[in-house]
Amino acid sequence: MDIEIIAVGGYDEVGRNMTAVRVGKEIVIFDMGLRLDQVMIHEDAELENMHSLDLIKIKAIPDDTLMNAVEGTVKAIVCSHGHLDHIGAIPKLAHRYNAPIIASPYATELIRQQISGEQKFGVNNKLFALKSGQRYTISPTLVLEFVRTQHSIIDTVTPVLHTPHGAIVYACDFKLDRTPVIGEPPDFARFRQIGKEGVLALIVESTYIDRPGRCPSERIARDIVRDTITSYEDDKSAILVSTFSSHIARVKTIAECAHEIGRKPVLLGRSMEKYSVTAEQMKLVSFPESTSVFGNRRTVDRTLRRMMKAGKDKFLPIITGHQGEPGSILTRLALGDTPYLLSKGDKVLFSANVIPNPMNFGQRYMVEAHLKMAGARIFEDLHVSGHAYREDHYEFINLLNPQHIIPAHGHIKMTGAYAEFAGELGYTLHSTVHIMRNGQRLKLN
Repeated sequence: MDIEIIAVGGYDEVGRNMTAVRVGKEIVIFDMGLRLDQVMIHEDAELENMHSLDLIKIKAIPDDTLMNAVEGTVKAIVCSHGHLDHIGAIPKLAHRYNAPIIASPYATELIRQQISGEQKFGVNNKLFALKSGQRYTISPTLVLEFVRTQHSIIDTVTPVLHTPHGAIVYACDFKLDRTPVIGEPPDFARFRQIGKEGVLALIVESTYIDRPGRCPSERIARDIVRDTITSYEDDKSAILVSTFSSHIARVKTIAECAHEIGRKPVLLGRSMEKYSVTAEQMKLVSFPESTSVFGNRRTVDRTLRRMMKAGKDKFLPIITGHQGEPGSILTRLALGDTPYLLSKGDKVLFSANVIPNPMNFGQRYMVEAHLKMAGARIFEDLHVSGHAYREDHYEFINLLNPQHIIPAHGHIKMTGAYAEFAGELGYTLHSTVHIMRNGQRLKLN
């Protein structure tokens, strides 16, 4: 029974992740992601109404047409967490495969919402929510296990596919956070046990392999955010915070800090509403009672007008737009396109990093320039990453002791840097560590 890794997407870039693993005649697909910046450069692109082939052409979703040449049957589509670069292409591609979609409970609910908004295709795949620590029998020879981990979205897991030749671990997006703000630390004991049982291959993110040391805990970000916000307890100027709408632990921290200094936390934006309301309804998070959420644009503008009238010092808006995305609330605020007017001394806090691509850097620069012209004070880098750094990867490989390593989730510089790092640990290029590009296939010995 031969085992093959098929790099469908996410090996030439950050985004549109999709990897297929063929074990004999059975195939398991891991992730079906979107690359949002490729959609954004086509200004007239309406994702819900576009055909998958058109989205493949503009490199917004994985080119899964290569799966037609792979001999075997897809038995499951497995998603590690709810970020769009991992689940965003499901409404466009999943219907091609007669297979269930298996994800953690929170990711499953986000996938369900995405499918319900799809206009072009009918997606009737069964959705199966698997909790961390649980197993799912795919076939007599394949068993899927979800191992608890941490990342910048709640309910992230590391999927492990147990095969007759050893485990295949799919670790695309994780951090080894021992003191998380929400949820429990990664299941180190189980990872160690899987390593002892035998890991044939580790498919692993290479996003921040070039960052030395360990990735700081989310608890560090909580302290940085609290230190900044609570130091302005008696300030009468506006305080606005922009962060990733899917980063529920960070949104919770910001809301609690607002409540602490006597300001009402107000979550604004469609995505902010989607992620936070879903998490709260699933009892995965609780926000302060004074928190309110508004997603619809008209309602958002009405709320901003009400805040101006009542006094900006009574509220703390938590908003989208830290990447400078056109149409986002922060961008509209910066351009004076809302009833909420910024004035000298107002504070804008960025509790997020810029996702590194030229478009984001340009858009963020434009937003910051407009904020400064309005007299706003800008606070940057109130953030820690959700991705493992170099020493985290060192620990992870020592836990699992895989026979083969396949760096993924990055462009060639990232995956190449990971191969170099693996070389320091005794792995050999083309033999036990493998650099892949989109469309390539690798048979494992």
